Parts: sequence; C-alpha cells; structure tokens
Amino acid sequence: MSAPLGRRVAAEAIGTGLLVAVVVGSGIQATGLSRDVGVQLLANSLTTVFGLGVLILLLGPVSGAHFNPAVTLAAWFTHRHNRGGPALRDVAAYVPAQVTGAIGGAVLADAMFGRPLVEFSTHDRSAGHLWLGEVVATAGLILLVFGLNRIGRAPLAPAAVASYIGAAYWFTSSTSFANPAVTIGRAFTDTFAGIAPASVAPFIAAQALGAVIGLGAVAVLYGRPASAADEAAVPHGRPEPASS
Repeated sequence: MSAPLGRRVAAEAIGTGLLVAVVVGSGIQATGLSRDVGVQLLANSLTTVFGLGVLILLLGPVSGAHFNPAVTLAAWFTHRHNRGGPALRDVAAYVPAQVTGAIGGAVLADAMFGRPLVEFSTHDRSAGHLWLGEVVATAGLILLVFGLNRIGRAPLAPAAVASYIGAAYWFTSSTSFANPAVTIGRAFTDTFAGIAPASVAPFIAAQALGAVIGLGAVAVLYGRPASAADEAAVPHGRPEPASS
C-alpha cells in the first residue's frame, strides 16, 4: 500500500535536505583538508555517491526518493493519464518540500561547520558550456531513472543513480547539479559547492531542457510504457522513481 502523502512529503524534504547537507558539508570539509582542487572534488564526489546511495535505499520505499523536482515532474508527465505515477497533488506537495529541504540542508551544513547559517554564494557559474553540462547531466539522469524500471532493473537504482551522479561530477563541466531543488539550496551557502543566485535560473532552465531530452530518449529507446504499473526507478510511495 502507498504511504500517506504526509509521510511521503516528509521523506522528500528530509531526503533532499540530507543530500544537500552531504554535498555542502563534504565540500566544506574537503576545502579545509586540502588546497588541491582535484582532491577537493574527489572527496566531494565520493561522499555524494555514498550519501545518495544510502538515502535512496532508505527512503525509496517511502516516497520513491525523487529528491528532485525534475524527476517528480517527469514521473507525473509520463503517467498523467493513468494511476502508475504521482498525482498532480503529490507533485504540488513534493516540489515545495524538496526545495525547502534543500535550503534547510545547506543551512544545516553551514551550522555543523560553524559558518554563517545563510550566506549567499558568490560562486558564479554563468557560462554556456556549464549550461550544456547541466543539460547533459540531467538528460542522462532522467534516462537512467526511467530506463532502469523499463528494463526491469529498478532494484539497482540506489547503486546505479549514485554511481551516475558520481561519474557526472567529473565528465560534465558543471559538476552535475542535475536537480533544481539542490541548485536552489546550494545558492544559500558561500562554500565550495555553492552557486551564485544569479546563476540559478539559467541552471534550472538547462535542467528542464535536459529532462525533456531525457524523456525523449526513453521514448525512443523503450517506446511507450506497457502498463500503468511501469514507473520510474525506485518506489514512490507504492514504490517508484529515484533520483539525485
């Protein structure tokens, strides 16, 4: 049976918050331990891989572990004509919870390291090649999340999604935010993982485009869903999606 909406929303808020705390906190720790940017990124990406995998495994059975408005909206759009995915009221509850959780996670990370609780980032990420990186990162994530379920490999989502995000840290120019909520949250911390507020909107626009391309790739590779039970990649309350 599906978990009550309130429980699922709590899982999305807590999961997204902890994900951002992992990303931001490990970035702060890395910059405090090494001056080598490569080592900092390695520490940040490995910690994110482990943290994300655990969060998906733990919270997937409750809410689907979307932790990402792009995944939530893609799941709704894909299954809007049947009962296989989240209802519109779920989307309306999930997305604000994810954004609020992300901001709370950034504040929590700063608090754990004795930094100002809210300090908007000065890390400018406004450049065409970075936006292209976000398009690629998000398209790949959507293809993975929905493709895993279509090929009957949904149980592999915790390891597969975490591994993809870890890889995308390195092969995309943007270091793979691939998540509108996380992008907003990371604007609230002026640390290694931060993004300047002025850079947020273009990143989210690139992520939206990437999500559309990712859904298009799913349709090209796998065709239309065979049934209403065919969802995204982990569970979503009655079990479905999984993201970053």
